[in-house]
Amino acid sequence: MAGIVVVGAQWGDEGKGKLIDVFAEKADMVVRYQGGANAGHTLVVNGQKTILHLVPSGILRPETTCVIAPGVVVDLFAIRDEIKKLKDSGLLQNPKQLMIADTATIILPYHKALDAAREAALDDSKIGTTGKGIGPAYEDRASRRAVLFGDIFDRESLKAKIELALREKNFMLENYYKTKGFKLEDIMADLEKVAEELAPYRTKDASLFISKNLKAGKRVLFEGAQGTMLDIMHGTYPFVTSSSTLSANACASAGIGPMNIQKVIGVFKAYATRVGGGPFPTELTDEVGQKIQADGHEFGSTTGRARRCGWLDLVALKYAIRVNGITNLAMMKLDVLTGHDRIGVCTAYKINGEIVTELPTSPYELAKVEPVIEWIPGWKEDLTKVKTLSDLPRPTTNYIDYLGSQLGTPIDVISVGPGREQTLWVKPLFNN
Repeated sequence: MAGIVVVGAQWGDEGKGKLIDVFAEKADMVVRYQGGANAGHTLVVNGQKTILHLVPSGILRPETTCVIAPGVVVDLFAIRDEIKKLKDSGLLQNPKQLMIADTATIILPYHKALDAAREAALDDSKIGTTGKGIGPAYEDRASRRAVLFGDIFDRESLKAKIELALREKNFMLENYYKTKGFKLEDIMADLEKVAEELAPYRTKDASLFISKNLKAGKRVLFEGAQGTMLDIMHGTYPFVTSSSTLSANACASAGIGPMNIQKVIGVFKAYATRVGGGPFPTELTDEVGQKIQADGHEFGSTTGRARRCGWLDLVALKYAIRVNGITNLAMMKLDVLTGHDRIGVCTAYKINGEIVTELPTSPYELAKVEPVIEWIPGWKEDLTKVKTLSDLPRPTTNYIDYLGSQLGTPIDVISVGPGREQTLWVKPLFNN
């Protein structure tokens, strides 16, 4: 068993991209297993920032093969532009380093138009979608009307599929949302060009390729997008993304059995953030929250939106550990908490005067909870230059130890900055 799943253990934006990039040094393959271009993974290598949306975060390791699995929804034009930027920067020289599954659903212009029109129609009850067409594309998959990546290489079947889709999509856009529809010939012309550009990255059977590598003992990382609390089934529905963000979906998306998974690594920030609408029990709307937002540069790499910030929520984090089967934890952005006299940690919720330690399944109930905060002494020292765990200030190690004892799951990796080198290891990633 050489498979490791890296999953977001909060509301997304936990730093999975950096972690995957660091882990990929020891991995043979990185598989992105869900979501779409609504994800934003920021990597900093030798001071150079690279923002990825669809391409797996192992792409900066030339010896690592990156695969986009069938469970991802692929914006063809976005990934084309992403590939071009990587090539222009000298970061992607060999087309064989990136593979896109033939059976992945593609996002088309009408998906984005529907996404934007629906959000605009919600008025005060907006979900906070990125408008990237993710939800409508997953809907087409569920209704068995999706256009797949492999379809763009067969003009006749592609034309038939899009023609069928436009009957419904244009009717909704023009008659219900009172906006402009799309012409078949325009979409076909755009797809014909992008198909030629993306042909070198096509793989017909991603499941077989991944399975063969696992069987051969290759080290495979499965990269998720967003976070546990945004899972379509087990997140704060309806304020969630449109796919399953949980670790189990890595197997379903890639087409492998669960016994191939050796570890599930949950990534969390030393505090908490959330983008868009929905309940956020530990949110700080005062100057403390503003300081965390500024020090952590908490603005979305995909949308640029400011992230809501708050103290670490152990109730939600324990929930993530349970539903994902998390075996090991990685704590990111510990350095951002420098400068606080005391640091809050939510250990329970108070609901109608009653103390509860389990996450409510109803988002409306979750929105009404009062967080029970424990206070931990803070520190003033800059952590970004720390090279070993022993160099951390005592209050910082006390904070780490406190979290470890509360969570009952080992914290094996600690990040003290955006760079690869700003990573402290407690235990190695792979057992062998």
